[in-house]
Amino acid sequence: MSEAAARKPAEPAQRAGQAPVRRAQKAAAKLTDSAALEEFLLRPDPDDPRLTRAVQGLDESGQAIETPVVMERPLTLYLNSQEIVTMMTIGDYPDYLAIGYLLNQNMLRADDEIEGVDYDEDLEVVVVRTRRATNYEEKLKKKIRTSGCAQGTVFGDLMEKFDEIALDPDAVLRTSWIYELSRKINGAPSLYLTSGAIHGCVLCQGDRPLVYMEDVGRHNAVDKIAGYMFRHGIAPDDKIFYTTGRLTSEMVIKTVQMGIPILISRSGFTAWGVDLARQAGLTLVGRAKGRRFLALAGEQRLVFDADHRAVAEEAARHGRKAASDD
Repeated sequence: MSEAAARKPAEPAQRAGQAPVRRAQKAAAKLTDSAALEEFLLRPDPDDPRLTRAVQGLDESGQAIETPVVMERPLTLYLNSQEIVTMMTIGDYPDYLAIGYLLNQNMLRADDEIEGVDYDEDLEVVVVRTRRATNYEEKLKKKIRTSGCAQGTVFGDLMEKFDEIALDPDAVLRTSWIYELSRKINGAPSLYLTSGAIHGCVLCQGDRPLVYMEDVGRHNAVDKIAGYMFRHGIAPDDKIFYTTGRLTSEMVIKTVQMGIPILISRSGFTAWGVDLARQAGLTLVGRAKGRRFLALAGEQRLVFDADHRAVAEEAARHGRKAASDD
């Protein structure tokens, strides 16, 4: 699947049994072999006219300016005939976002067969249709607002499978990978560098960034990656999850549910996030900026193979909100 094709959301009423699945099957042989994965299979396109709008204003000196501002749109998600949630999102990859959200809320199972994904841009609706009949009326009554921006919502039984997940104990994290991933990801074109007001999440392997997603809420960016992994059959065991946002309980839970053993952030931690990471055996690395980082869980996976004193500090333009202080 070409990068240009991947950037385009599904057409209205487009069915997953048609073009999207054919593209996924065509790429499956490459994607299921970890050694064949290339850097930046998918990454932000700051030039996409759907994602930002030029707004006029004044700068600190009173001079007239025009600056790009990130778009924010509602997207209502249905699972079969049942309305699940309305999300605020930048609007790209609605199919990945919908599937990933349902997976991370335990509404889709790993063995579920998706018969179709219908997206209507005008109605701002996406419908995921499965062969298995679903009914989550009781589950939908247990909503919890998360600490994520853009009013993230999870459901009360999100922890129901948390203790059953076994992360790969043999996964390793070389410190050279932390530095190289930070350099590559923060130097890549992105909406953040263009307009700010956005979070980024990246699926990585070793020192290679593979899939880079952005959105107004970090939970949306996580879900897009979960949906991408599901649709393309990407195994999680040897992967690393990189985020620009805080290491909260929600971020830890979703990373564990995806089966990824290592989570890295430019930002800091919450105490519950650290506790859950230790409980699950997740390697948790935060405040990874320039030559510095802190590991507060799963430290046994770290391999110190780089001299941090030789690592260059980041340029000021790559500094992100909450990168050093929360």
